[in-house]
Amino acid sequence: MQVVIVEQPGDVASFAASRISDVVARVAASGKRAVLGVATGSSPLGTYRALAELVSRGHLDTTGVSAFALDEYVGLDYAHPESYHSVVTRTVTEPLALDPRRVHVPDGLADDLPAACSRYEEQIRAAGGIDVQLLGIGANGHIGFNEPTSSLNSRTRLKTLAKRTRDDNARFFDSPDQVPIHCLTQGLATILDARQALLVAQGVGKAEAIAAAVEGPVSAMCPASVLQLHSHATVVVDEAAASRLRLRDYYSYVLTNLPSGDR
Repeated sequence: MQVVIVEQPGDVASFAASRISDVVARVAASGKRAVLGVATGSSPLGTYRALAELVSRGHLDTTGVSAFALDEYVGLDYAHPESYHSVVTRTVTEPLALDPRRVHVPDGLADDLPAACSRYEEQIRAAGGIDVQLLGIGANGHIGFNEPTSSLNSRTRLKTLAKRTRDDNARFFDSPDQVPIHCLTQGLATILDARQALLVAQGVGKAEAIAAAVEGPVSAMCPASVLQLHSHATVVVDEAAASRLRLRDYYSYVLTNLPSGDR
């Protein structure tokens, strides 16, 4: 796992956008088109804005790029502004000039939710897998909607949201009671299948979760800790989010002394 500590939240976004842009360009150079894994929530919004700026300046060509969202609420109409179909459209699809037909979100309105989860896994496989998965992290260590005690071997499935997650997400709704209780989410094993994983976090409110994910044991109690098992995972945090890391100085030292092949 590579840990990148930068000064400000905007630096997190710039670094992550540059990394994603590099992946898109490298995949295009191989004659293919990149498949992105996209997260919702507040953490990745700056990254999407930075990517949109690259697109608008002509520095990033997203023609033919596909995207798969991590999760979706169950029972929330897709026209609702906080459904992840709507959120992904306005924060990812439109700003990054993606073809809407190539952007996929779990079907939280399906009559048969387990079947919808299986179809979503098959869609990802049929697309060739995720080239780079962008992730945020919840204050309780969740990634996607994989709450504490989630199986480390889990696949896309129906889950019940933790009260803490619903409370955190209530700021996006008119009242806490409007936050759905259930969701569909990619599983931790699904996330680990991505060729690269890129987790971003800003602010002291994420410091404890980052410390547990990076320096704690791999445990279902901190779902993000599963990234320690990924062969190409990068965690990008500002100084506030890094404040609980014991090896902060070491991570910075490593970053400035990388072998040439890892730069």
